[in-house]
Amino acid sequence: MTAVPPLTDAEVGELDGLLATLPEPLEPLEASALDGYLVGVLLQPRPVPPARWLPYVHDVEGRPAPPGVPLERLHALVLRRHAELNAAIDQRQWFDPWLFEADEDASPSEAVMPWVAGFATAMSLFPTLMDRDDPELLEPLATLFAHLDPDDLEDADELLAEIETLEPPADMTEAVDGLVRSTLLLADVARPKAPARAAKRPGGGRPRPGGPRPPQRPRGGKPRG
Repeated sequence: MTAVPPLTDAEVGELDGLLATLPEPLEPLEASALDGYLVGVLLQPRPVPPARWLPYVHDVEGRPAPPGVPLERLHALVLRRHAELNAAIDQRQWFDPWLFEADEDASPSEAVMPWVAGFATAMSLFPTLMDRDDPELLEPLATLFAHLDPDDLEDADELLAEIETLEPPADMTEAVDGLVRSTLLLADVARPKAPARAAKRPGGGRPRPGGPRPPQRPRGGKPRG
């Protein structure tokens, strides 16, 4: 299978422009939130077909575009980024999250918040990962959702408690590293890589997952103050 070429800088700019020019009443994701959203879609334990997740790219409520609004080029570019991220996650390789210039006074958390808000949107729309009963989810989810306002984390006492144990990122390098590292840790739970030779357990059966239940899914929202 031929690898899909990653988007060039010019194509990323084109995609950002296509999103920005979609007419009302559409409310599209902006490019950084789109990138986090795609990661959240890809981390679901069962693949989410494009027909389910693509409508939320051009409108946060999944509404169809008005007649005459072309979406083909927009969706083609989004699908290429989806394929690029999918390959990186599948191979547990580093990827560069789409983060754009923030105000010079913005903290690292404020700068990455749109990306995390997009990720949270995917978790809300497609909750299979958040419904998994695996304690290994807690630390990477806390690292990501620490960038959101605590008020946006409903009924998530365990997650909030874990967030309280974390230090805010000292700079953008540390913040970006947290996004990528957490993504790949979540992939180890949601999309585990099968061992080359799996030894069968005598007697058959498989262990039941244990540990605390993961927190309920958050809502995208404001950065932490």
